[in-house]
Formats: sequence, structure tokens, C-alpha cells
Amino acid sequence: MTAAYLYAAARTPFGRFNGALADQRPDDLAATALAGVLAQAPALDPAAIDDVVWGCANQAGEDNRNVGRMAVLLAGLPTSVPAVTVNRLCGSSLDAAIAGSRAIETGDADVVVVGGVESMTRAPWVLPKPSRAFPAGNVTAVSTTLGWRLVNDRMPVEWTVSLGESNEMLGERFGIGRDRQDAFAARSHTLAHEAWEAGRYDDLVVPVAGVDLTRDEGIRPGSTAEKLGGLTPVFRSADAGGTITAGNASPLNDGASALILGSESADLGTDPIARIAGRGVFANDPQEFGYAPVEAANAALGRAGIGWGDVAAVELNEAFAVQSLACADAWEKDGLDPEVVNAWGGAIAIGHPLGASGARVLGTLAARLRASGERWGVAAICIGVGQGLAVVLENVATEGGAA
Repeated sequence: MTAAYLYAAARTPFGRFNGALADQRPDDLAATALAGVLAQAPALDPAAIDDVVWGCANQAGEDNRNVGRMAVLLAGLPTSVPAVTVNRLCGSSLDAAIAGSRAIETGDADVVVVGGVESMTRAPWVLPKPSRAFPAGNVTAVSTTLGWRLVNDRMPVEWTVSLGESNEMLGERFGIGRDRQDAFAARSHTLAHEAWEAGRYDDLVVPVAGVDLTRDEGIRPGSTAEKLGGLTPVFRSADAGGTITAGNASPLNDGASALILGSESADLGTDPIARIAGRGVFANDPQEFGYAPVEAANAALGRAGIGWGDVAAVELNEAFAVQSLACADAWEKDGLDPEVVNAWGGAIAIGHPLGASGARVLGTLAARLRASGERWGVAAICIGVGQGLAVVLENVATEGGAA
């Protein structure tokens, strides 16, 4: 088996719900990210791309009918370039990267482009289709933007609580209070702003044509724990012990991300950044999805043959501050320095367009390792309905990682 390498990463800026990208179709956003990442591989003949694996969580509106294939066509690639769309909810584009890397390692492909997209703004309302024509009663339109919908009555009710309530329960389980969550959220905004100011994202983010948005739209550089502490809990009242607010959870967003993966012999006109060194997937009870990255990352580290004490950078998607803290706390017990988690900010500030987030954290992780010169990093993400994914990267510029 050969090794799989990450050669390039690109993404759109992430827009706020009903924000600057609200008029952009998800298939167009996907095409923008796809074209943007291919521009970083000047020697690559697009016809030589063996496959495109694309993530998307919704697929109920303009992102239907295999949005990955739509992106290939809209980006002007040859019609001979195949594509598939995968759905592991929030982990969809990280799952795409896992699938692409496996295809390369087994020799089934030499170059695979992976990524993901989500327009949470443009996610449609849907109506359940009646089993018989002309029902006499009313029907309710259901939003497909986020969370459970059209739930099967056979599902236990404890599994189908809201994402927010799930994480309120997680906070209770681990004793993670409001103050820690707000401080973590303020840190996310501060670090994301500082990273943008330092030019960390300049080579990772590509513009969207016709849109005046050069940075992630949700970053609030003046955020403090004190300011965030004034927000009202969303899922439980303060009197009932509610801790999760709009300020310490990831927002609703629009955006797309893309990566180029290739073998050691791939001719792309650019050197690889990192080797895919380990992968992990884990599942637990649906309401405990926020904690699932813990064992997914542990499994990925085991397959890479390293431990948490070796890890210099972690990109953990911040669905909620409470679940990010729970994961980081668990890893710290095994030797991780929590300060290396999301050192360039996280999804609370940058945004979490579901299908795009996995490729975003993996691309950012590779960039962080290249910038620091350190060897090992972990990208991890929690996934609704009780799952987690993780990937370990090895910087090719370090001893043992060279392609």
C-alpha cells in the first residue's frame, strides 16, 4: 500500500445565516471551493482527477442530486471527472477525506479531490408526502436547516432531544459550567481574529464571485467572557440551569471547503503538506454525540502509532463550547496540552456550515503544522445522532514525514 498525502486546501469565507452568502446556491459555493483548491496545483490536469468525494449534510434543496457532481460540472472540469456525495452529517467532508485517502492507499486512485458544502440559509422547508392523495387535515412545513425532523415514532425520545439539550446534559455530566463555556467562546473569537490579522488564512480562503466578503462573517473580535455572560440561555432557562447561549455555540452558516489528496507520485506541481497517518470513527448514544470525538481521536492516534503527548496541534470543530471542553479535558488527562486546541480560532467564531466543516478543520490543521514546523496533529469533529470522526496528520517537512 502507498501513503496518502494532503497537497492543498482552500475554502470560501464562511457566511452568517441570512448573511453575505445567502444568495449563493450551495452547488455554486462548492464549485468555488473546488476551483480554488485546483488553482493551487498548477501542474494537475483536471482530467487526471480519479474521483471527487464531496460532503453535504442536508441535500434537501439545491444541494440535491449529488452536489459533488454538480460542483464538478459548474467548475468547468471535464465531464469525465466522476464525483460522489457522502453524508455523515457534520462530519461529511472529513468522511470524504477519509474515503479519498483510503482509495489512494489501496491504489484505486492517484489523485482525489475532497470537500464539502452547506448553505444553511437556503435549506428548504419540506412537507411530508401523504400516503394517499388529498388528505383532509393540515400538514406542517418542516425546516431542514438543522437537527431532527420527520422523526420516526419508534425512536426512543431520549435519543431525539435537541442538539442543545444534548449538550446541556453533557455539561451536567462533566460539571462544565457557564463561565468556562463563555471564556472558551471568547477565546475562539479572539484567536480567529488574531489569525486573520496575522495572515494565517490568506492562503486558505478564496473569494466568492460577486460577494463582498473577504473574511469569515461571524468573528467578533471584541468578544469577552463578561459580554457573553449577559446572553440568555437558549435551550433551558437560567432558572433551570441553562448554560448554552447563542454566544457559546456555533452559529448557522454557509460555505464550502476543498482539499487535494494524492499519492507520493502524484504530479501536481506542488509539494505535499502532510501525510494521512491515522483515521478513527466512533459512535455512542445519540444524545452524547458531543463526546464522540474523544474515542474517535484515540483510535486515530493508535493507528498512527503515537499518543497525545506527541500532538502539537488539534483542530476540533466547536459545535458547542461545552462539548469542545469535555473532549479537550479528556485528552488533557492523556497528555494533551489544551492550548494547542484551535489555536487559530474555531467554529464558534469561524462558523460551522455542516458539510464543509470537516475539510475546513483538516485544511487548517495542515496549515498550522506547516507554519509551526511541528510533526503531529489531530483533526476531529462531533456528529449528530451520536458519532465522531478524527484524522491524524504528519507534517512531511519533519523527520519521518517526508514524501
